[in-house]
Order: sequence, then C-alpha cells, then structure tokens
Amino acid sequence: MNALGSARGGTARGGAPRVGAPRVGAPRVGVRHPGVGATLGRVALTLAIAFGGLAAGAGYWQVIRSDDLASSPDDAAVIAAGRDVARGEITDRDGVRLAWSLLDPNGEPYRKYVSSSISGVIGYASRAFGSAGLERAYEAELTGVTAADPVQDLVKKFRAAATDPQSIRTTLVAQLQEAAVRALGNDRGAVVMLDPRTGEVIVLASTPVFDASAVANPDTSLAAFAVLQSDPDKPLLPRATQGRYVPGSVFKIVTAIAGLGSGAITAATTFPQQPAAEKNGLLVSGYRVRDGHHPATGSTALDLVGATEVSCNIYYALVGLETGGDALASWAGQLGFGEPIPFDLQTAASQVTDGGGSFGGGFSDAVELANASYGQAETVVTPLQMALVAGTIANRGVLMRPHLVQAFMGRSGIVSVDPQVWRQVLAPDLADDIAAAMRQAVEGRLGRQFTTGARVAGMAVAGKSGTAELGGTGEPNSWFIGFAPAEDPRIAIAVVVEQGGRGAERAAPIGGKLLALWKTWAGL
Repeated sequence: MNALGSARGGTARGGAPRVGAPRVGAPRVGVRHPGVGATLGRVALTLAIAFGGLAAGAGYWQVIRSDDLASSPDDAAVIAAGRDVARGEITDRDGVRLAWSLLDPNGEPYRKYVSSSISGVIGYASRAFGSAGLERAYEAELTGVTAADPVQDLVKKFRAAATDPQSIRTTLVAQLQEAAVRALGNDRGAVVMLDPRTGEVIVLASTPVFDASAVANPDTSLAAFAVLQSDPDKPLLPRATQGRYVPGSVFKIVTAIAGLGSGAITAATTFPQQPAAEKNGLLVSGYRVRDGHHPATGSTALDLVGATEVSCNIYYALVGLETGGDALASWAGQLGFGEPIPFDLQTAASQVTDGGGSFGGGFSDAVELANASYGQAETVVTPLQMALVAGTIANRGVLMRPHLVQAFMGRSGIVSVDPQVWRQVLAPDLADDIAAAMRQAVEGRLGRQFTTGARVAGMAVAGKSGTAELGGTGEPNSWFIGFAPAEDPRIAIAVVVEQGGRGAERAAPIGGKLLALWKTWAGL
C-alpha cells in the first residue's frame, strides 16, 4: 500500500524518497546513449535514401524522358548531325516542297526554302545561327538522330546507316500560305487557318517575312541575319504563335462561352438597362462604358444574337459582370488562356488579365472586368489562340489540339500523326447558340456593316470582327475570326493586322478573301 501511495504521491510516509526515484548526482539508470553502431546505421540509411533519389532521377531522365533528351535541339548529337547530315525534306500536305538540302562546294549540306512566305512557320536551319520554327522543333527527326516511330529508335543500332533523316509532310497548304502573306502585304500581322474537326493548321502566316534561304546559305548568312536583327519591324518574331495583341471585340466570343457555359446567361438574356445606356454610357463604379455603334437598334433590349450582330460593348460588359471574374478566367482557361498552347512550335500564353487583383479571377475591380469582357483592359491574345476559339465554336464545343505535321517519312516507313481532342469546352447546343450569333454578325443586315468583305459567294460564313483600341493616337489593331461553311464548318480563321484600323477595314476583307480561296481549294 505504501509503495502504491509513493508512486501516486511522490514520497513515502515520513518523507523518505519514493521508490525508484533517482538520487541527485547519481547516474540515471536505464537511459541508453547512442553507440557508434546506431550512428553508422543512421548515416547508412541517409546515404541509401540519397543514392536512391539519385538513381530515381537518373532513371527518370534516362528511361522515362530519354526520348525527350535525345530529340532536344540542344542535344550534342542533334547539333552535330545538323551540321553534317542532309536533312529530310519538308513538304506541304499536297507534296509541294517547302524545304530541302543542297551541298556547298565542300560537300556540306545547307537548306533551301521555296519562298519567304513560309519563314514564320518553317523557320530556318543555319550553321552559324542554329535553327528556328519547324526546323528546330523536329531537328532530331529531320537529321535522323531519332525517329518518329520509337520502335525504329530501338533497332537503329542494327542498321547499316547510322541515321535515317525523316522527311516531314506538314498540314500546310502552300498556295493558301502564299495568299495569306500577299493579303497582309506590307502590314505587320498574322493569319491562322485550321480545320476545326482535326486541329490541322493549314495556314500559319506572319508578316513581315524574311529570306530564310539567305540565313541558311553559308555565303550570305552573316549579312542576312545582321539585317534581320536590326529591323525594327521584327521579322524574326513569329507573330501567329508568339505575337500578343489586344483582341477587341473578337474576345466577345470568349465572354459568350463563359456566360453561357457558367449558366449566367442564356441566348435569350436581355438587360433592361442596356438600351438607355447606349446614349450616355453604362456606369460601372464611376467609369462609363461607351458604345454608340448601332443606332439602328433604337430602344430594343438586345439578346445574344442581336448584341453580337452589332458588336454591342454594353451588352457584353453586362454579360461579363453577370458571369463574374472567376468564371470568365476559368472558362478562358478551358480554351487555353493562361498557359502556352500545346503545339509543334513554341507559343506565347494569352491572358484575360495581368492577375493579382482581388475582385475575382485576378481582376482588380469591376471596371477592369467590364472592359475585359469586350476585349480591352489587360486582355492579350495570340492569333493561334483566337483561331482555336473560333474552331471550338465551329466544332460544337470540342477543342482539338492544333498540329502542323501529318506524317514523318523515312527509309523505315511512314508514321502518321492522328488528330487529338484537347478538351470538351462547351455543350454542343450552347456552341450552336454562339455559332448562330456569329453567322448573323457576317450575314445579317446590320452585321455586314461590321464585317465588310467577310461574306463569300455561295458559302455562308460565321464570324466576328474586332477593333482593338491601343490607347494614344495610333490606329487600332484590326481583327477578324470566323469559320465556314457556317452550317457544316470545315475551316476556321483568325486574322490580325497591327494598327490596321477597324475590323471591317483590313482584317474582315482579308478573312473573306482567304475563305473564298479555301473554298476553291477544297472544291466546294
């Protein structure tokens, strides 16, 4: 009993030390100090974990990512092959040669290109300056260091020839590529045309163009490249994929996708304050959103089709505010905004806002959101991105992954590139609502005023023009996006002309001309 009481009370009766309590100054019984063996064990375990991590990392790069390393344009074997091996040909989809190899007096290969119109997409391959465009993206395949078919890479050590340079058949149409460059003329700008059903890009034009053959030829490369680097118009910038532009009203299609997709509006939604705001502007947190482009609509409260036909800023500002910043940014993200587009070539990311704001979706306040909803504020896009927006509506809400290559061809055979669905962005019926609005914007009585020149004889066109204000005294960027035939879309297009004026002045007529040429090429 005393022992139990000692354990509970701390001391035994009479003040004697409790049983088992250590004496002051005495060694603590039962406390073990780590020995050398235990320390070595911990060290061994730490080293084993470290070496295991190194082994896992090495395995990841040498097994899982080995193909990416071997085909990288910066790989030593790829660089060496680029200097010594005659690259495979590059052709358009119909077999027209776009790039091929010649030999200099020393028997060393260099590249020749069919025309300057393809410079922004095919790029160049130069001994002095490396490579760009498709030449860089598929350098390993073109030089035969790696094959498009992974099985052939496994057996290449058993082949008599060390390399098997692959030829590339692209998705491009050479005559339409040439036509796009001619249509842009001396303006800076870009054209993207793609098949919305497959993601095949048939035109990827940027202007100004440059003489890629002069860059590739060892006799002229130094002088030619120096001129290009000093050109203030930046011809080396592939504007179709890396040019970032204020979109203006073509962005309203993104806002329509977000509004309908989130359920914030329907195609029949009207806003009672819209007609009155046409006169004095829509007041948003002290800022007035102006419009005034469609006096013909009078006191009519516009729905989605009517507002799209006359490109009503006030309607779309209200749609954006009703949708909210979070939803607008999220639905734009489904279309590819906010990240580089997965594509054969390097792409710049489009954005709805610079971000960092607390209003929702990164917007700073309601004013920024309202302005972004009709394509102003901090919104910037690439032409490729806007072609994909048009293509998504044309394909009834399905966004296909864009690509530039149909097939790789070498001694070992042909490897075809199949279409890939990137995302199901929008329900088909909602996409159809937007398609109907875009068709009215081109074919409608009032819409024709804003898309002059976009109509094509014998083929209905759906589209949207844009006049992107840049601030200051400069002319706005001229935009047009669309697709055709409107009832059974097979081609989508985006056109931007830097400081080209209103959308109906430059971009829409270019779009209509190129769609008409496509119609002839397609045999419709």
